[in-house]
Amino acid sequence: MSGFFLTGTDTGCGKTEISLGLMAALQAKGITTLGMKPVASGCERGPDGLRNGDASRLLAQGSSKAPYGLVNPYAFEPPIAPHIAAGEAGVDIQLATIKRAYQTLAHEANLVVVEGVGGWRVPLGSSLFVSDIPKALGLPVLLVVGLKLGCINHTLLTVESIRATGTVLAGWVANEMDPGMLARDANLATLAALIEAPCLGVVPWVEGQGPDDVAGYLNPELIDLPQNQASKIRTSQPRARRKRAQADVVGYP
Repeated sequence: MSGFFLTGTDTGCGKTEISLGLMAALQAKGITTLGMKPVASGCERGPDGLRNGDASRLLAQGSSKAPYGLVNPYAFEPPIAPHIAAGEAGVDIQLATIKRAYQTLAHEANLVVVEGVGGWRVPLGSSLFVSDIPKALGLPVLLVVGLKLGCINHTLLTVESIRATGTVLAGWVANEMDPGMLARDANLATLAALIEAPCLGVVPWVEGQGPDDVAGYLNPELIDLPQNQASKIRTSQPRARRKRAQADVVGYP
């Protein structure tokens, strides 16, 4: 295990913000970290080719400079479902290509944070899904829950699917999408009771937060991994701000 795979309950749930925050939190512990977004649509064409905004931010947050093509091996211009964009471009997304890029990045850092595209079961081809990526890379999964009305159903369905693939769900993060959400704490309590994985933090809705701000709400040392894999990320205690975020989860142990 040389990293984590971040997936979300839906498109737009804040995977990139949480990925960047997790990278910053790990880097604050002295852990060199690189980001990766294997597949991205909605890219812009520039002098160096297609570039995705989220992938570029992951690249910039990295502990060292990595070639864009390794961070984002598959980039597509139209902002549509990736398997449709790939089909229109005549591209067959291959796990082998993603795995080679990941392994190269893994040699350059202690951990690689790999961000998925869309949700857990987004198709990447006729018989390939986002859920196949962490299994091919041998990575545990961290789930970003977009905290809004309907998130309990979306989350439990995603958790069931993750478990069904035999992939390890090592933790989850609640990312507030609706600052006016009714019964927020009750929803968090339900999620904490029903998800058999630790909550790594609750990130509130705040305009203009950067990776270091988000990192303050995350507890990467709570990630549920075998002791020999987890020792490095558990070398320091949570900051007071992180403890307050943890306390926001009603009934959290």
